[in-house]
Amino acid sequence: MIERYTLPEMKRIWSEENKFRKWLDVEIYACEALAELGRIPAAAVEVIKQKADFNVKRILEIEEVVHHDVIAFTTCVAEYVGEESKYIHLGLTSSDVVDTAQSVRMKEAGEQILSRLQKLHQILLEKAQEHRFTIMIGRTHGIHAEPMTFGLKMLLWASETERNIERMKKAIDVISVGKISGAVGTYANIDPRVEAHVCRRLGLKPAALSTQVLQRDRHAEYMSTLAVIGCTLEKIATEIRALQRTDIREAEEFFAQGQKGSSAMPHKRNPIITERITGMARLLRGNALTAMENVALWHERDISHSSVERVIIPDSTTILDYMLKKMIDIISNLLVYPEKMKHNMERTRGLIFSQRVLLALVDKGISREKAYELVQRSAMECWRTGKQFKALLAADQEVSELLSGEELDSIFEYSHYLRHIDQIYARFGL
Repeated sequence: MIERYTLPEMKRIWSEENKFRKWLDVEIYACEALAELGRIPAAAVEVIKQKADFNVKRILEIEEVVHHDVIAFTTCVAEYVGEESKYIHLGLTSSDVVDTAQSVRMKEAGEQILSRLQKLHQILLEKAQEHRFTIMIGRTHGIHAEPMTFGLKMLLWASETERNIERMKKAIDVISVGKISGAVGTYANIDPRVEAHVCRRLGLKPAALSTQVLQRDRHAEYMSTLAVIGCTLEKIATEIRALQRTDIREAEEFFAQGQKGSSAMPHKRNPIITERITGMARLLRGNALTAMENVALWHERDISHSSVERVIIPDSTTILDYMLKKMIDIISNLLVYPEKMKHNMERTRGLIFSQRVLLALVDKGISREKAYELVQRSAMECWRTGKQFKALLAADQEVSELLSGEELDSIFEYSHYLRHIDQIYARFGL
């Protein structure tokens, strides 16, 4: 019992031990309800509570013979309980136990992921504050656009993580349902009050209506939420990878003492963790699609979903938990290079101020089309010759007739792009 709770959380949740423990909880709580309804002796329930247990190895041995996991489980439990075991699984069908217990474990896994998301959100907000005015170039199409701050990137990621927190809460709520309604969901052999009791004891809600199984749109929504969160992590990872490129190098993953980047090239500092996160996000999307394939089952149920879920649900929750842990580490230890950001902004020799020049010329009374033509003329020459954009504008007679040297100087100021930073941050209570 101690070992079970000292394992890493996701490993514990998806262990065979925890699965059968949850199955046993369902069976015992059902017995409690049946006793309250006078269907079975109260004394028998006390015996069941005292004696009921299982051995994973023994269950698997029985399953080798019977080829049915729930029968193997109840047979093993009966070996511990003895005579009173005849009251276990009374009126239940296998999916009553399996699906309800699965919901509990998915809820537990979701809560673990939620705690990681909340931690990531907090760290992103802290980093956003730290780099509130760390100015850098914003890029569109991979091309220099206009100045922004590195803090805004972090704040954007924090905002998306905040939405993911809400999505995860909703997914946990959607999956936190159980069903103890019998073979096709009619309660023909089990009182609905048993379901209500079991679900209350497990922290679930009774499904308003089920067939022999909980409907798999719930599982698909849950898995899709994991995939969306994975997409956010991939988005962050992709940006860090791009910023770590040698010709940009404005930020990079922490490179530990003794770490090596390449077996052939000792100079390499590769973004291996963010690349790993990017790859894992693809697994989450694939598993989400598979969960959607599970929604349509034959009639009141088949078990085509069962074999799939034994893989994709533990895998996806475990993968995402790992991805979140690694991303928390990455953001916490991210190396940021403000001087390189400033250097890169200046590589285009002032072209990033082109919109400000355009707007200033329009303010002088000329048409936008004419202003665009004047600015683009100097901008294209700047690209061709490498001369300073401001100098080219000042040398252009048509421009200089409209904008003085002092006016041009005031246009080419980075502070303009920081004017509303505090207003943006205030939306996040910062």
